[in-house]
Amino acid sequence: MITACLPVLAMVLVQLALAGLNVMSKLTMASGMSPYVLLAYRNFNAAAFLAPIAFLFERKTWTAISKKILFQIFVCSRIGATLNQVLYFVGLKYSSPTVASALNNTLPAVTFLLAAALNMEPLEGRAGRAKVAGTAVCVAGSMLMTFYRGPLVRTLPASPVRWPYVQGTMAAAHAGGHAVVLGAVLVIASNVAWAIWFIIQKTLSKSFASPYTSTVLMALIASVQCAAIAGAAERRLAAWELGLDIRLVGALYAGIVASGIVCTVMSWCIQERGPVFVSMFSPLVLVVVAVVGWAILGEKTHVGSVIGAALIVVGLYTVLWGKGRDMDAFVKGGDDHVILDVGDGIANLREPFDVGP
Repeated sequence: MITACLPVLAMVLVQLALAGLNVMSKLTMASGMSPYVLLAYRNFNAAAFLAPIAFLFERKTWTAISKKILFQIFVCSRIGATLNQVLYFVGLKYSSPTVASALNNTLPAVTFLLAAALNMEPLEGRAGRAKVAGTAVCVAGSMLMTFYRGPLVRTLPASPVRWPYVQGTMAAAHAGGHAVVLGAVLVIASNVAWAIWFIIQKTLSKSFASPYTSTVLMALIASVQCAAIAGAAERRLAAWELGLDIRLVGALYAGIVASGIVCTVMSWCIQERGPVFVSMFSPLVLVVVAVVGWAILGEKTHVGSVIGAALIVVGLYTVLWGKGRDMDAFVKGGDDHVILDVGDGIANLREPFDVGP
């Protein structure tokens, strides 16, 4: 009984960790830290954490690394790590953790659209119609959250938590109006970059099936790229300073917990229960972030965000239901299509690692 419950408990902890990433990163950037500097530290810490694991389990495969594979890893890093993360974190800076978490649930729908355009996804039958309908609902929800806020939900009581440092930091970094719309658009754009990475990563995993090693190399390349961007955007050395404060905690958390431990736990859960099982827990991040955002960050909830988030979750599960039917047919040998899994953080069954948000 305990063994059967372990994957469920592990995925709940993963979603809590990812929710913590959104809140912690928002608070870190609100304190004045550049998102580009934060990403440089995040990717370097992730590479440092995963490098010993790659050496322990995959060092025998390092001789297979060719110039072609290095080029593929470089391209994957540019799109799936640097571009994706920069768009997401800058979008998070201008929006809120709750909105970013909700819009991030559109990733399966965006990936499905790209895969269908490349003839990598079957559209026939009830499963195909469910994926199309779910994608449409996800897009409608994301558009509603982006362009319509609506009145405040005034039925929510005031948060009992009083943390003066957090309240002062968030008040100084508050963004509104067009900045919120810009943040939401950037988060959606990061999902497009992430979806493109899924498709490119599928090719890489066929030629080099060593996920820890490829993730370490992608994180190292991304750390250099983000450092170059940060150097151009932030010319002050003070921007790189890390004291015993929220900046150090945020950089270590993003790299070690969000990119290191989460990747390892998700890979184990995929081996135990499969990728669709892992994907089913995605909306839990939205719930946790919404509660924490209300309680600690003092976020205001609008009607448009509530309705949009509900549509996104409904659309997500509709897409996942269609994917589940596809995978059942694939396992039974009744489908000749090449199916790309569009679950959360999964490129395919052999490459489960996520270097995105």
